[in-house]
Amino acid sequence: MKARFTKHTLQFKIPGGTSRGLLTFKETWFLILEDNGIIGVGECSPIWGLSIESKDNYEQQLQNLCEIINDGKEIENSFFDSIPSIAFGYELAIKDINAKGSKILFENDFSIKNKGQLINGLIWMGSFDFMVKQIDAKIRAGYNCIKLKIGALDFDEELAILKYIRSTKFPDDLIVRVDANGAFKPNEAIEKLNSLAQFNLHSIEQPIAANQWQQMTELCANSPIAIALDEELIGVSINDAKAMLESIKPQYVILKPSLIGGFKAAEQWIAFANELKIGWWITSALESNIGLNAISQWTYHLNHRTIGLLQDRKSTRLNSSHQIIS
Repeated sequence: MKARFTKHTLQFKIPGGTSRGLLTFKETWFLILEDNGIIGVGECSPIWGLSIESKDNYEQQLQNLCEIINDGKEIENSFFDSIPSIAFGYELAIKDINAKGSKILFENDFSIKNKGQLINGLIWMGSFDFMVKQIDAKIRAGYNCIKLKIGALDFDEELAILKYIRSTKFPDDLIVRVDANGAFKPNEAIEKLNSLAQFNLHSIEQPIAANQWQQMTELCANSPIAIALDEELIGVSINDAKAMLESIKPQYVILKPSLIGGFKAAEQWIAFANELKIGWWITSALESNIGLNAISQWTYHLNHRTIGLLQDRKSTRLNSSHQIIS
């Protein structure tokens, strides 16, 4: 087997606003493996400032992996410990090799285009008018679940946006999630959560910054809105994952394979979450179509695999402990 990689810069058609800043482009790398004439492609897609990887030596890490593969050496289990997005890219490339380069990594009704699957509509942060325009477009397109980025605008303006949504769509008609990306200060979080609760939100992602376990534990115990951990999972060893979940006791966890080490690592998180009766769902992390294709096929695969645990797929999809949204 031979390996190489190439870099590609994705350009946002519309800048994506979050509480961490405005995104206009996204760097990604494609790991390309070739074995007996079969080419497999995987995507290594870190998010600088969020991923645990270092931008300074990222390509060197990719080069190290390629050299190990090209020299025919065995990859040690610990090699990927600090480079989760590269672990994910390697996993995808191997799966693509095994699939004869077809990009059908999980053969199911979704991957062979027989069925679709529900996804949430993402609303990027911006002015009131900009966000309302996005919300109206998603509703017209038929989304029954939308997620709003919050935390950087004036809080009263963000409440006004949620009030606008509920003036036209009741909770039974539209599920609304919000994502603060850790923007709230611990001493103000519960007050803001109480204000947000009046709009019948499904959940809030990462209300305060990661690595504040005591404060997050208190919020999860007292919040009027279900809390979903996102950034909190990044950089946590799978050996420490269960202890973290047992300590914080969140209502949900959000799984981004590029940021936590791929499908194998994500399924370990799922196993712990299921054991502790913590809900979960899956989402992408600004990957290109290579990563999105893989994540969406895997999501459908998990949904199909766990559907026997659900009595009514349609009514429980967004409320069960096995919810899956990409």
